Amino acid sequence: MAARLFLFGLLLTSCSLAMASDPSPLQDFCVAAPKSRVFVNGEVCKDPNLVRADDFFFSGLHLMGDTSNAVGSNVTVVTVAQLPGLNTFGISMARIDFAPWGINPPHTHPRATEILTVLEGRIEVGFVTSNPENRLITKGLQKGDVFVFPEGLVHFQRNVGNDYAVAIAALSSQNPGAITIANAVFGSNPDIDEDILAKAFQVDKNVLRKIQSKF
Repeated sequence: MAARLFLFGLLLTSCSLAMASDPSPLQDFCVAAPKSRVFVNGEVCKDPNLVRADDFFFSGLHLMGDTSNAVGSNVTVVTVAQLPGLNTFGISMARIDFAPWGINPPHTHPRATEILTVLEGRIEVGFVTSNPENRLITKGLQKGDVFVFPEGLVHFQRNVGNDYAVAIAALSSQNPGAITIANAVFGSNPDIDEDILAKAFQVDKNVLRKIQSKF
């Protein structure tokens, strides 16, 4: 009986580990067919006989993104939505452009670890550990430096120079998702109740209304 319980526990542990990231492919490729009316956890496969080289191709990461916005940055993503051939491969990437002193605001990727490489400029990066410690781990990066952000943790990047900066990020999911903290909290639709936010942030409701008006 004890042996059976042990094996059952081992099986549950193995299953939880296997489900901790995107599913592994069971064929050469599974090019996404986004127009399918079938709903699955991921994307339906395109008929392999209809697959072409362009299904595995994306062009445009050499182009600078528009950073003329409130935060001074632009993220050009390459996920399964832009590159159907990524389906089931568990990877994606992004180009991040920074205006001088621009930021990529605190955000999380609920389904992916991120590894970032600085191509040009000097960038300050950091992430915050989970409750209750909430420890800030931060580092200044230069051209050629690499930094990794653990899956699900709040993290950010900031250009700390007077010139434009560029970084490339790789992520361990075909669809990592992004939750920008300020947008989610102050720009939700509909708004989160003022009483909740006032207690959470320990500020006056007038301050909250002023912040919410910007989102």
